[in-house]
Amino acid sequence: MTRPWRIIRAPRRAVASIVVFVLACAPAASFAQSATEAKGLVTLIGQVFGPHGLTVDSNSALLDGSTHAAHFNSDFQTNFRRFNIALASQLSALPLPSPASGFTYRFDSDTGTFVRSTQSFGPILADRAETIGRGKIVLGYNFQAFSFDSLDGVDLRHVPAVFTHDDAQLGGGRTDVVVTDNAIKLSVHQYTGIVTFGVTDRLDLSFAIPLINTRLALSSTAVIHRFGTTREDAVHFFSDPLAPNGIGDLRVFSASGTAFGMGDVLVRTKHNIVRRGRNRFAVGAEVRIPSGNEYDLLGSGAWGAKPFLVASFVSGRVSPHVNVAYQLNGASVLAGDAARGIADDLPDRLLLTAGFDAGINQRLSVAVDFLAERVLDSPRLEIAQFAASGDLGAAVFQNIMFSTRSYLISNGAAGMKFALREGLLANFNVRFSAGGDGLTDRVTPLVGIEYGF
Repeated sequence: MTRPWRIIRAPRRAVASIVVFVLACAPAASFAQSATEAKGLVTLIGQVFGPHGLTVDSNSALLDGSTHAAHFNSDFQTNFRRFNIALASQLSALPLPSPASGFTYRFDSDTGTFVRSTQSFGPILADRAETIGRGKIVLGYNFQAFSFDSLDGVDLRHVPAVFTHDDAQLGGGRTDVVVTDNAIKLSVHQYTGIVTFGVTDRLDLSFAIPLINTRLALSSTAVIHRFGTTREDAVHFFSDPLAPNGIGDLRVFSASGTAFGMGDVLVRTKHNIVRRGRNRFAVGAEVRIPSGNEYDLLGSGAWGAKPFLVASFVSGRVSPHVNVAYQLNGASVLAGDAARGIADDLPDRLLLTAGFDAGINQRLSVAVDFLAERVLDSPRLEIAQFAASGDLGAAVFQNIMFSTRSYLISNGAAGMKFALREGLLANFNVRFSAGGDGLTDRVTPLVGIEYGF
């Protein structure tokens, strides 16, 4: 017979641990200040390519200092919000370490004690169907460093964009173009605190509280290509005090910013519904709370829900696992027009993860996973050819365009968990890109620690 004091003691201990852990994480976010608090990182692309960014001087500037920036536009300039959508929808789906504990227990009614249910310490970015055990608590803290290399196969260090003159079809000086080579540096450092509480022997409740540090820098090298004017005409040029007559064909525009604060908090529950022999099966759901500042790319700006299924199989030291989930996303200004505060739906996602974890010995286990995501109806960045011509010649340049369709993102992961002592684990993992679609980081390291009691 279970003693009443044991039923009361575990929830109190759990509540106290969760409160302390949340309070420990919250001040770090409250003291954080964004370097771009007034406008937000999401507006940086507009600052470079909008009406106050890339500007071309004209001969009138020699007299009154005016420019005619509005006369040179591109699809990238007028539709740069679609780039934001493609970027932000990826950032809102960055993987968090699994809240599943490395130590899982079951209650042995014959001995009246908890015993380890698996020898392996479990996966890192995936989940397994086992639960941690009634009244058990696990605290974890993980760090991931993302440094993004490409978006939909386009190298972020060299994103081409061609700016054309208004009414270019009328010919003459209007056939001049501005060709730009753009570098986008984006990094995200993710510090995630996780609390998991065993409500019953088969039901876990978890909270994930991420702190995010986002850095974004843009640089655009713009060159005027003349197909309807000459430099002597002084119709289109960049002011350059070092060039003859102060007229140049090249200019570099740039903007940068950083933000730090709390990301989107996750609340998650998992119920182990099948525990038969070596087979385990669990169902669960995860709710994303839009607590991060979406204007600074710290959060998605939208509520989200992710129902999921987990199947795992225990065979001695090896435990294969399969996770299937569907991410439902609400409306966010990141998918609409952040400058005007207009929201639209973020793309939904279908997620599949398969892999295994294996106990090497009593203190070390390894985990290997393949992670796939099907992103539904999302803006896609593509490279196209742009043909420019005029009375003075012709040329073909690379340009970018956007389309809307579904695509697949694939990544691999390999890591290990090392028991420092009973209940205390150190986690090490490397996530690597296995495809060119979506926002990719070639290699993403993870280090973490977790303590179960």
